Order: sequence, then C-alpha cells, then structure tokens
Amino acid sequence: MERVKVQDDADAWAELGWRLVLEHDLVSPAGFAALPQLVRLAPRSTEARALAGKILERAAGRHGHDDLLADCAGAIAEFGRVLDEHLRLRPADYLVSFRALLAVAGEYHWANALEGFTDDIYHVTCPHCGAWMTIAIGQFGCYSQVWHGAEEIRRELRPAVETELAGTGRWMHQTTLRDGQDALARGISYLFGTAECPDCASLCNVAKEYTIDNRPVML
Repeated sequence: MERVKVQDDADAWAELGWRLVLEHDLVSPAGFAALPQLVRLAPRSTEARALAGKILERAAGRHGHDDLLADCAGAIAEFGRVLDEHLRLRPADYLVSFRALLAVAGEYHWANALEGFTDDIYHVTCPHCGAWMTIAIGQFGCYSQVWHGAEEIRRELRPAVETELAGTGRWMHQTTLRDGQDALARGISYLFGTAECPDCASLCNVAKEYTIDNRPVML
C-alpha cells in the first residue's frame, strides 16, 4: 500500500479505494497487500475500516489471489477484534463495520446482502411450487409477495424467535441486540424467519432459500 496521507482527505481515500477494488467489484493484488496497513489505521479511521471491509467483502470473488488472502490471516483476525470493540461503542458507521465483521468471519454472502432494513428487498424461489417471491423487510412492512399480471398477493412474514435461531443468524441477532441496534435485530429475525408462499401457501425459511439462490461460489 502506498504511504499516502489519506487520513483526512476524502478524495485520496476514494482514489485509493478505486486502486484497490477494481471495477466489477474485483479486488486487486494491491488490495490484499494493503490490508495490514489498513487494519493498523482501522481503530482510528472510519475510512480505513470501510475500505478494509470492502476488500474482504469481495474476497469470495474471482480475484485469483488466494495466496495473498491467506497471507493476511493475522491482519484479518486483528481486524475482527478491532471491529468487535468498535461495534460495542454503537458508532455511526455501525452497519458498515458490522458487514465488515461478517466478512472477517467468512460470511461473505451476508456481508454483501445485508442492508439496514429500511426498505430491503430479497428475491427467493418457493421450494415447493417454484413461484418467484419478493421478500420485503422494512418500515413499509415485512411480507412475501407475488404478482399475477396487475394482481398483487401478499402474505405476512413470521419472524424467528430467538430460540429458533441458530448459527450465523443467531450470532447476527445476538450481536446487534448486544449493541442496541434494535432495527437491525428485528430485521434479522424476519430475514431468518418464515415466509408463506402466496401461490401455494407452503412455508419456507427466507434466509435458507435466499442463500440457495444467491450464495456466491467460493473459487
């Protein structure tokens, strides 16, 4: 990583990000090489946290530099510690840092998919009848939806209660609750909850079906 004085220069950070994360969301070799320095800056730099997270969120892509990524294992582990401490402070950049922590944990799928649940839209295929469902989670409602011409059919989502959550979903929910991020925690309970297909009335787990349809292939 070039030793450019970027701490207080938004344009310099933007240019650095363009160099390290190429078009089509690919990471350049320089991006992985820059991770250790970015992690050193991360405790005191919003921009460094965001750029390091952006690099890691794309680590599942076709970058062709798994050896460079493996060399960053120590820096990535340290970044995880930095992010966890930072999130406990309930910072303004919580969502950006939380997504980065998901990437540190190797949860690239959710690191890229998770938004703030203001008006999030996910698309899943009903595993029973094959209907293409829109899943909405946000301030305008939490529901599954299909269209037949101009006719819209909706069904309310059923949020997962904490005892039903396991694995990544449970960790995401518990972390956001710990940090007082009630809107995120509520959205996660719906994301890992149950959808009713408006066409055939069968039930499915939203996160499971979204993952089947959208999980990036690790290469």
